Amino acid sequence: MKLNPVAERFILHWGEMGSKWGVNRTVSQIHALLYMAGKPMAADEIVETLGVARSNVSNSLKELQNWKLIYVVHMMGDRRDHFATSTDVWELFRIVVSERKEREFDPTIHVLKECLNSKDLSLENAAAQQRIRDTLGLMESLSLWGDQMLKLDPKTLMKVMKLGAKIQNLLGRE
Repeated sequence: MKLNPVAERFILHWGEMGSKWGVNRTVSQIHALLYMAGKPMAADEIVETLGVARSNVSNSLKELQNWKLIYVVHMMGDRRDHFATSTDVWELFRIVVSERKEREFDPTIHVLKECLNSKDLSLENAAAQQRIRDTLGLMESLSLWGDQMLKLDPKTLMKVMKLGAKIQNLLGRE
């Protein structure tokens, strides 16, 4: 597949951003390619389009499947697996936020709870204990808020996002 200049720029930039977000560059580029293509692609076509090693593509496809960002599609008359992603940016946003919450937020909440329930908690000074409680409270609040936001339809979520700091006016200054 020959990439147009804008698609190429998008894919290269997405790869750069992925590495800043802690995701392998090739993983991000493959996801961006599938997103931009808007159609299922075989691994060989991905290799040819991006000019990366077949083994790198295979590992990256597995990682994207583990993140639930791509899925396998079977094409009539073709025995190869083809891979596709959603072209709905809101669906992708929900998947990424849900997966990151599950992999990063939830384990942190679990550890904070373990710390607070530890028999050794009393060895920490009162201020340190309070900081752990405060951190857990923030993490739990953000987790609940995130879950609630992900249930909103995209139009409502966009309105909430656009409200930003103006929400303070609706709630009254405290």
